[in-house]
Amino acid sequence: MRILIIENDISLNKILHGALKEHGYSCDVVESLKEGKYYLDIRNYNLTLVNETLLNGNSADDIQEIKTNLPKTALIVMADKQDNQSEIEALRAGADDYISKPFDVDVLLARILARLGLNGNRLIQIDGLTINLDEERVNYQEQAIDLRGKPFEVLAHLAQYRNQIISREQLLHALWIDPEFVTPQVIEVAINQIRQKIDKPFGITTIEPVRRRGYRFVFPKELS
Repeated sequence: MRILIIENDISLNKILHGALKEHGYSCDVVESLKEGKYYLDIRNYNLTLVNETLLNGNSADDIQEIKTNLPKTALIVMADKQDNQSEIEALRAGADDYISKPFDVDVLLARILARLGLNGNRLIQIDGLTINLDEERVNYQEQAIDLRGKPFEVLAHLAQYRNQIISREQLLHALWIDPEFVTPQVIEVAINQIRQKIDKPFGITTIEPVRRRGYRFVFPKELS
């Protein structure tokens, strides 16, 4: 999961970046809307946090632009103070959530989980397969599987978007810090590890390639 933070409060940036990293998110931090739009153009994000004061004169226009260009990217607006009218306008413009400062970081994390469609304990359970995102642990039929690092992250990411086709580019942007410097072959290496450690030993299929489009998490499915 990759998150973009657009915030000019340096101390808050450090707090948010630290908290999100601790919970397993990859984060990019910028201090202006111009920089933010640049990053939104070159990378794929699951969610964007933006300080409302950094939006241009008509914040609704910027929100609409971001959501129109990136409809699958959740957008949470952070406001410097409580303002009911501004909140209404932001939500009407397409923002997925709105939170006023000062806010509790744990509350923000809970809202992020909700917007990303994750449960509170970040646990994926499907027909005997358990993927614990917080502990980086995989079990199948109560047997522990030694799968860590990028293979684990690829499995977990695709499982969170079960039955959806995820492109190689989306995977690179979601899981690698500098995706523009990584070759797509690293994904094949990670998926091969998943097949060797899960699919073949247990006679199942977790991930299948979709020709010219990417990959899809298909478990439960017997190994063909």
